[in-house]
Amino acid sequence: MAQLPMWTSEGPALVKTMEVESESVSNAAMQAPRWSPYDFNGGTTIAIAGEDFCVVAGDTRLSTGYSILSRNVSKLLKLSDQTVLASAGCLADITQLHQRLQAHMQFYRQRHGGIMGTTSMAQLLSNTLYGRRFFPCYAFNVLGGLDAEGKGAVYSYDAIGSFERVPYSASGSGQSLMIPLLDNLVQFKTRTDPKPVLAATDVVSLVKDAFITAGERDIYTGDQIEIAVITSEGVAVEVFALKAD
Repeated sequence: MAQLPMWTSEGPALVKTMEVESESVSNAAMQAPRWSPYDFNGGTTIAIAGEDFCVVAGDTRLSTGYSILSRNVSKLLKLSDQTVLASAGCLADITQLHQRLQAHMQFYRQRHGGIMGTTSMAQLLSNTLYGRRFFPCYAFNVLGGLDAEGKGAVYSYDAIGSFERVPYSASGSGQSLMIPLLDNLVQFKTRTDPKPVLAATDVVSLVKDAFITAGERDIYTGDQIEIAVITSEGVAVEVFALKAD
């Protein structure tokens, strides 16, 4: 037993401590469990709202660590003809979340005889994520669609359901590369030249350039992009090839 000097309110005292061999401590540290219920499977999603349309896109690469598990896994979920959800994060949690939302949509359709609007769906997604706040879904979501007035709407979320309506948003491994580009080309945050009104074709071209840019630096973004263009006529999906390395 070793004695350790310690100051107390009653004056100095000596506290006895147990001596532990450093070798046993290091062995215990090496054998400590390091399992995690989460796995980040990479990928990037993006959504941009227009005057009477919304564009939602995501790449199709599924990764873990430095390995590519698949090159053709969609990150988009069509919830209705006016709403599309894009999710990046852990595939298991994303799949479970998408299935739960689809069940809610079917229940709403059977009970009310109609389709849930984009604004209502945004609130439902928030409630669903918040319900898992003590063991959060490792899914980072961007919801896009048309609101009740037919205008483009984008909702950005954190892992436990806090959300806000924004002109554009991105999530996933390429988020930090996407957002500055959108700040410049969509919002014109620090520019003094006139801000143009972007048509749906312009936004689709911008999305392609944004994914190409992110793919140059982010190894988890690549292979293909699924681009969903949401208008009053429904959802049109286009596939665009990216680098495959």
